[in-house]
Amino acid sequence: MFASELELVGSSQKFQKSVDFAENVAVTKSSALIVGESGTGKKTFCRYIHSLSARKNGEFYVVDCSQDAKRVEQEILGYRDVETGRFNKGVLEKANHGTVVFSNIDGLDENFQKRLFTIIQELTDYDIDVRILATTSKNLSKYVGAGRFYRALYTHFSGTQINLSPLRERPEDIQNLAQYFVNKFCNERNESSYLITDEAREKISSFYWTHNIAELKSVIESAIENAENGKIDLNAIELGEKKAESFIVDDDDDGIRLMSLKDAEKLLIKKALIHTSENRTQAAKILGVSIRTLRNKINEYRHDGHSYFVNLR
Repeated sequence: MFASELELVGSSQKFQKSVDFAENVAVTKSSALIVGESGTGKKTFCRYIHSLSARKNGEFYVVDCSQDAKRVEQEILGYRDVETGRFNKGVLEKANHGTVVFSNIDGLDENFQKRLFTIIQELTDYDIDVRILATTSKNLSKYVGAGRFYRALYTHFSGTQINLSPLRERPEDIQNLAQYFVNKFCNERNESSYLITDEAREKISSFYWTHNIAELKSVIESAIENAENGKIDLNAIELGEKKAESFIVDDDDDGIRLMSLKDAEKLLIKKALIHTSENRTQAAKILGVSIRTLRNKINEYRHDGHSYFVNLR
């Protein structure tokens, strides 16, 4: 399906399954949890649900729960201005008859989680009718098991959960998305659409899109700037340090996807942290390295801007 306003583009079975589920959720009043890696379009799916619901003419607010704890609480519940004494409403009140999204809900302050759950349960007592959606790139069930996320709040959202597949699991959508973004950017520039050469398409298709659709969008935008004579060729596609050649698209005989040693190391560290609910001591033991070595690696990946490690607490 194609929905230009919301950039929902794709025909793969996994993508269509997520879209169909979102459409079914939209006609209900239930809260929902949208789960997916960085750049998979979680907030876009939230907006899509809102646009198809009976609340589509109401307000739509997004709160990034990974911000400073006090700021998040103020955005959600409101606060009184110290100088003027005026009370500024929070999004739960401002979005009455609309939709609120708690983005990166895994970052919600642990001391605020239980209080927020209680408030959500009492909204109807204050004649507030708001749908609340939440997004995360983490395994919240493991956070619950580690005592880092309030079980009742998790249950409230996870009863209806939409899982978004990473772009590498829907390769048939990559070229459609690339062409979509080319058309979009060309329209914004009032230019005719550019041709993507076969070589450039192959390079795009064989790349391991760590940051998914958001990364592809950025690459195509740069390619438009680099294009010459209305053509996007190999020279126009900039994929940074991680080149498409670093990966083999097909699995080898053992069913293992080959990648550079650096990326394999990063993937193993990430999986170890997820497996241990981000307990660094346990993760270091699993990996067979010292806690200092693990800490240095995490800082290295954080400095390089890898989203999982940037958001790692």
